[in-house]
Amino acid sequence: MNRTLSYLFLVTVALLAAPTAAFADMSKKVITTFKGQIIVTDGEAPTSGDDKETIAAIKKAQLTSVTGEKNAEDVTVWHFHYTAFLSKAGPTSLKMVFYTDDKEKRYAADQRLDGVDPKSPVFSGDVSITEDDGLNKGRSYIIKMVATVGGKDTTLAQTTLKMK
Repeated sequence: MNRTLSYLFLVTVALLAAPTAAFADMSKKVITTFKGQIIVTDGEAPTSGDDKETIAAIKKAQLTSVTGEKNAEDVTVWHFHYTAFLSKAGPTSLKMVFYTDDKEKRYAADQRLDGVDPKSPVFSGDVSITEDDGLNKGRSYIIKMVATVGGKDTTLAQTTLKMK
């Protein structure tokens, strides 16, 4: 791949991985229900005026697997939307870290997420990650939102996702 295409790819991945504003209209009850979880969906997590309906809609929209697509270089790319319900607010940057969901729990890949609102316990964004980043088709991964707090890595939310 030439330099220009490599640069454009990196810029695109950075923009897709950038978190968006938290859901200002989510109630404390909804946030508490999903606290410490990453919800993976096809698009933005559904919201409505009613807590019970919103919770049910988010649970219904939650994905347990994502199907990848081959790119121009014949490399599988997985793209998904996430909403992270952090166990505590405060960090301005996070890492989304992928570990194998097996006995070894080996590190597979990560993506840095900057621009996190330190006052919000909820944020969302889109991620595109490839086989070249370290993931394998047919494998499940534990995905953790990790912040460096007091010099050590702290997991603030997590989920398990299968890459198809």
